[in-house]
Amino acid sequence: MSKKVFVSGCFDMLHSGHVAFFKEAAKYGDLHVGIGSDRTIRVLKGRETINCEEERLYMIKALKFVKEAFVNSGGGIMDFEEEVKQLKPDYFVVNEDGFSPAKEKLCREIGTELKVLKRIPEDGLPKRSTTDIRTSDNCLLPYRIDLAGTWIDQPYVSKFHPGWAITLSLEPIIEYNERCGMSTSTRNAAKKIWPYFLPLEKPEKLAEILFKYENSPGSQLISGAQDAIGICMPGLVRHYYDAAYWPKSFESVHDEDILNWLEEHIYMVLLWPRKNGLDLLKETYINEENVKSLAIAAEEAWQAIMAKDLKGFSQAFLKSFKAQTTMFPAMIDEEVAAAIEPYKKDALAWKLAGAGGGGYLILVSEKPIDGAMRIKIRRRNSGI
Repeated sequence: MSKKVFVSGCFDMLHSGHVAFFKEAAKYGDLHVGIGSDRTIRVLKGRETINCEEERLYMIKALKFVKEAFVNSGGGIMDFEEEVKQLKPDYFVVNEDGFSPAKEKLCREIGTELKVLKRIPEDGLPKRSTTDIRTSDNCLLPYRIDLAGTWIDQPYVSKFHPGWAITLSLEPIIEYNERCGMSTSTRNAAKKIWPYFLPLEKPEKLAEILFKYENSPGSQLISGAQDAIGICMPGLVRHYYDAAYWPKSFESVHDEDILNWLEEHIYMVLLWPRKNGLDLLKETYINEENVKSLAIAAEEAWQAIMAKDLKGFSQAFLKSFKAQTTMFPAMIDEEVAAAIEPYKKDALAWKLAGAGGGGYLILVSEKPIDGAMRIKIRRRNSGI
């Protein structure tokens, strides 16, 4: 009897990369494909699908590598859970950007082997992803990740001690999920001003425009400036806060050796979107001692990056995350802590992107980590 293989995804704008993935997965047995519903994609990606679920299902069923296809009945990043439990496949196949600890846990519970494939195009064809196609006309804006000093861009934090926040602007090599610490709410605000690409103006000025647009007069919750800065200012940037919403100064790095070094040692893994209703401010310990620890860690991280000192950077990275979670304990709960634990044997350091509570786990490592994806830092002249 042939073994059963399961894959899941959006599969919007079906392209050669999808077909190559199906072909590779089908080598393990009869291929069953679960696709995300239009509703699920709307929640996870913050946009409408290009092709509706009926059309996506029709095209996937027409492929010779596919034995069966269906729309997943659930929602969120684990929308396929019921289908997988019923199917009990021998293999669950994912790409590197589709791996998550939650999928690994599910496979372990039902006795399914999880296989992680690399994106390898068919001979003679270009490497393809849906994001590649959608960005071919610059229709997507950058993302950002925060490396250290997160939360100091809020005056109620920096009033206790001034300090730097450090951000990296990322090219949209994948479509990062909503509510996952990737500043998608600020990025969605940017789309309303610049629907296709950032103007060719001073990045610092663009960041200020975006910050003021998102935080209109009367806003009760003010989004930190680091989000707008990380999206609009390319490369590696640090910004200095002292009891104010907008930073007093900036320092940017565009040195290729440093940016390449960061790309070699930073990895990301999707955990799950931050849960609705999570109140990160319900219990806080914001005081001079804790904020000073955050500021010192960010300074140490910056100096280590400048020296390309991996050990020093890892130590400062962890110090910054510890300072964050000391001030805002709700950033990490037992479920998140359990998801981080397996990576401690391979990674040198770890933190949650953005405000935490789930989202993407950022890892610092000397060598590649199975199931983790790489980042692509946006360069000054990238055109995005």
